[in-house]
Amino acid sequence: MPKFIIEREIPGAGSLSEQELKGISQTSCNVLRELGPEVQWLQSYVTGDKVYCVYIAPNAELIREHARQGGFPANSVSQVMNIIDPTTAE
Repeated sequence: MPKFIIEREIPGAGSLSEQELKGISQTSCNVLRELGPEVQWLQSYVTGDKVYCVYIAPNAELIREHARQGGFPANSVSQVMNIIDPTTAE
């Protein structure tokens, strides 16, 4: 199943409280349950004004639908074509 990186522009994301992040996570999980098991949220990275999310899904449109139903942006949805790390150099 393809893996995707989603860039979400959310001004002040890095200043969101634990309670706000919990609420966003709960909304995301509720939408994922409605969409079914084909789309999975692996993790997200919160920076100053953006959130970068890693998802597994059959296609980018399902990820965009998740964003629409959840009410959060999906400014960029990019399919991961390969994964490298320090062991790739060996």
